[in-house]
Amino acid sequence: MGIVNIDNITDVVINSLGKHGDIDDRQREIMVSMLKHMHGFIKDVKLQHSEFLAVCDYLARAGKLCNENRQEFILLGDILGVEVLVDMMTNPIEGSESESTVLGPFYRENPPVLPKGGSVILKHYDDEETVYYEGYIRDEAGNGIAGVTMDIWEDAPNGVYENLDPDQPEYNLRGRFETDENGHYAFVAVRPVPYPIPDDETAGELLRYMGHHPNRPAHMHFIISKDGYQQLISQIYDADSDWLEDDSVFAVKESLIGKFKPAAPELGTKLHIEFDFVLKNAAAASKMAAE
Repeated sequence: MGIVNIDNITDVVINSLGKHGDIDDRQREIMVSMLKHMHGFIKDVKLQHSEFLAVCDYLARAGKLCNENRQEFILLGDILGVEVLVDMMTNPIEGSESESTVLGPFYRENPPVLPKGGSVILKHYDDEETVYYEGYIRDEAGNGIAGVTMDIWEDAPNGVYENLDPDQPEYNLRGRFETDENGHYAFVAVRPVPYPIPDDETAGELLRYMGHHPNRPAHMHFIISKDGYQQLISQIYDADSDWLEDDSVFAVKESLIGKFKPAAPELGTKLHIEFDFVLKNAAAASKMAAE
């Protein structure tokens, strides 16, 4: 029955699924749940047509902002806690593996490949604090993993990522490193600082609508990869940073908080941090996902 009223509209739309084209079980599961929740939301808040048009306009404006330097929909998902929730659903913790967290909207592909212990600092700031980062990447049995690729990126001491700041050199504070035969990594960077996510345009509109602030605690980003292991997207948060318990994108996890300490003279930096990661075997991750 295709004639609709307020009581049957949801069922009519659901019953149309797959009538004129094939959809698989997962597509049906997603669409049925989405339609039930979306129609239920509309009825719950008694959404008005003017509000519906405002949402359409808002999403159209968000789409126009997306480019290689700013992925507005990821940013909106971060502000709503959606990306971190999807990440937790995708990467549940059942063993000793390290926790993941959000990728964020400011990652750039193909950062410079640098030697172990190399520096990602291409521009210096008067108030910067240099940091020697090091640690081990291990498997769940505690063995170091050689040849792990680690992409890292962070904001500059002015609180801005390189791809949003025309005054920074290309790929400043970004780099790619490999672990040695013992699974040890090391690189030199600066101490990250808290910063506001972009609060202009549609991201700012959403923050103001929520009555929320734009600030993130200081953190270093990582993508850690090696064949045979589940890729880990994660961050290290500065234990002394503001906003740890009030992150604008809700991405801080207790296990990802690390402590910066004064560095030994031979390291050549002001600060030192040691932080280890544990990777899950890819076969185990695939088995868990199938279950």
